Amino acid sequence: MSETDKGTKLDPARTALLVMDYQPGILNRIEDPDALAAKARAAIDTMRAAGATIGYVRVAFTEEELAAMPESAGMARVKAMPAGSMDADAPGTQVDERVAPAEGDIVVRKRRVGAFGTTDLDEQLRARGIDTLVLAGISTSGVLLSTVRDGYDRDYRLFVLADASADPEPENHEALIGKIFPRQAEVIEVADLEALLA
Repeated sequence: MSETDKGTKLDPARTALLVMDYQPGILNRIEDPDALAAKARAAIDTMRAAGATIGYVRVAFTEEELAAMPESAGMARVKAMPAGSMDADAPGTQVDERVAPAEGDIVVRKRRVGAFGTTDLDEQLRARGIDTLVLAGISTSGVLLSTVRDGYDRDYRLFVLADASADPEPENHEALIGKIFPRQAEVIEVADLEALLA
């Protein structure tokens, strides 16, 4: 955390941790999925203990949604994936058991890259009085980038957990964490959370 960030505090009652695309079919594409899941689990436990909201975003599709998707859509590439691998009920699209939700957590299913566009996530967060988001996601150049941009436009205060996020291409992760995200979010690590919540 930088010197300018040291005065920053998180109000747990107004803060949500969003764990995005932590599902077996995506998490297991990362070089060390167990280490990444352990970081996310630590963040979840810290935030939950402080009384913050925990939210999960996963990506999956029904047959009808896939059929209705235009072939020209960028997401249409999921149609070429092995049959059933991205089905809404497939094991690989569920929230990974290493970061499993608890009763009362927010869980949404999206059909595009960002967390907000095809879900009611914004409405659920606003209903709970949430104005600050702590983000962890796979991949950094996918859901995390899209959600930072959209969350910023929706006037959320944003924090990105650098060590609880990853990209299949590590250089993309480093470039986004180091150069792009700091324009719209505070980039922190899981170890910073306790002090921010104190």
